[in-house]
Amino acid sequence: QVQLVESGGGLVQPGGSLRLACTASGRIFSVNSMGWFRQIPGKQRELVAAAPKTGIERGELEYAESVKGRFTISRNDAKNTVTVTLEMNNLRPEDTADYYCNFAFWVVGERYDYWGQGTQVTVSS
Repeated sequence: QVQLVESGGGLVQPGGSLRLACTASGRIFSVNSMGWFRQIPGKQRELVAAAPKTGIERGELEYAESVKGRFTISRNDAKNTVTVTLEMNNLRPEDTADYYCNFAFWVVGERYDYWGQGTQVTVSS
């Protein structure tokens, strides 16, 4: 079992910045990926950024095309916990969404997901 605790989000003006953080604790499988997805009502949840890891090797960071150059994800691994931070700069109104922390792991090639409760990000003047 994995528990996710999110923080951050809120209201910001266009061009502003926000930081999201999420800590996973519990059974941290060695092959995993942790990151953020976002969802607008009526649309599918989409990947924003992810930081994978296999054993002690960190994988290549993943970003949605729309956030490259503006968002930065970072990951910190400690004993039985993983924390990811998403720095969001130069925010645009189209970044407005509910953001969900995701912890994914693989067992025998099959993916399993845990999700945070979600945090709202609103970009508006």
